[in-house]
Amino acid sequence: MDKVIIAAGALLLVYAIWQTILKFRGKSKNSCCGTAEAVSSVKVEDTDPAHYPNHYKLTISGMHCSNCARNVENTLNKMPGVWARINLGKQEADVLTKTPQTAESFSEALKTTSYSLVSCTAVSA
Repeated sequence: MDKVIIAAGALLLVYAIWQTILKFRGKSKNSCCGTAEAVSSVKVEDTDPAHYPNHYKLTISGMHCSNCARNVENTLNKMPGVWARINLGKQEADVLTKTPQTAESFSEALKTTSYSLVSCTAVSA
């Protein structure tokens, strides 16, 4: 019986070490964003700031790495008439829109992700 407990403990230890190595190498399914691969960008076709009369600062929780930031940016950029840029260090999104938006519209877009809107502030020109 003692040998079974020792063997099970040894296997558990080996598994824990293996998962730690994978995490540090960025290949663990439990790593941030679940992948070591870079997330590709959703490109905004219209990058002329003059075409975006509305400006918002969003504070977003849950971003931990550049892939997180890219996922949030992509989610916002998929909204019609929206051009977002993320500042990961400040946990903020600088968002330009062609039509007025509400905090609810940004929050609704983020519902499909693991990130959440903390605040939304309209920035005057």
